[in-house]
Amino acid sequence: MQNRPGRALLRAARHGPLLIPRRIAINNPLLEYPVPEVPAPAQLLEVADGVRWLRMPLPFALDHINLWLLRDGDGWALVDTGFGNADTQKLWDQVLAERLEGRPITRIIVTHLHPDHLGLAGWLAERFGVDVWMTQAEFLLAHVFWAANGGDALARLATLFERHGLDAPRVAKIAARAGSYRLAIPALPATFRRLLDGDRLVIDGREWRIVVGRGHSPEHAALYCPALGALISGDMVLPKITTNVSVAPFEPEGDPLGLYLASLKRFAELPQDTLVLPSHGLVFRGLHRRLEQLAAHHEERFALITDACAQPRAATELLERLFRRELDTHQLSFAMGEAIAHLNHLMHAGRLRRIVDGGVYRFVRT
Repeated sequence: MQNRPGRALLRAARHGPLLIPRRIAINNPLLEYPVPEVPAPAQLLEVADGVRWLRMPLPFALDHINLWLLRDGDGWALVDTGFGNADTQKLWDQVLAERLEGRPITRIIVTHLHPDHLGLAGWLAERFGVDVWMTQAEFLLAHVFWAANGGDALARLATLFERHGLDAPRVAKIAARAGSYRLAIPALPATFRRLLDGDRLVIDGREWRIVVGRGHSPEHAALYCPALGALISGDMVLPKITTNVSVAPFEPEGDPLGLYLASLKRFAELPQDTLVLPSHGLVFRGLHRRLEQLAAHHEERFALITDACAQPRAATELLERLFRRELDTHQLSFAMGEAIAHLNHLMHAGRLRRIVDGGVYRFVRT
């Protein structure tokens, strides 16, 4: 029988002293939130049989990431690891000393290469002498990013944004953030165990099926357990915010948004009452409704952009329409990448045409 999260909360006290979970406001009324609390720092919250929720802080406006511990025989399989900084390491030291019932971590599964997910995988893998499981594209590209000269990588990103109309002062601020990927990941795993789409990992006697999604990252691995009716969705499906989908400087003509929207259709094959365990936000039910919301959100963006492009527009000229708030340099990078992703998708779909005007790409409705 599936273990419902409400019952799991009543059993949480078995796992050591527990701070009162923090209840937060429900923010998507079309979804059901069976666990309307979040775990306190360095605490675990059981959300399904053998599935514990751990939340770690992030040094951004998006201030947290959800990590998942799956009972794995006499140990724990860990899904994602948190940002690679001293604060997160200190919290991990506390969790390892006090919260795992003396059981070791047996394997580390990383959904994708972004630092809040991969950041401490190398550190934890070395500490426990265990394998890191991830898809090949994520592993290899992480090593490319980590080994690359930060200035060169940021220069390519700045060149992409400049070509799409970003002014020189803001381009310079982005280019000045050299080496940020390497600073967020103190050590990468030297080897890995490859995950393929459709693979079935047996963890504590239950199968977890790998569902690969694309667009947010090259080969993102989500995990679905039919026996629990639970999906560890990573960044592919989030309950409140929309997943960032950006054009990368090494693939300036790419259509990552087309890949992302196609990937969402794969998650629609899962049951509507799936318990979704996202990387950010609350645990929720209502997967199909959320997928419909995400598709509708992007259609609204497409309509807004197409309407604005009755006259030729560069990506930077659309930022105020798409993002109605002040953007710091970190957020500006995401916003530019996302705006370009929408423009590229509409161009590849034949709904926009791209022209070059004074060395700047502009898009106009066909």
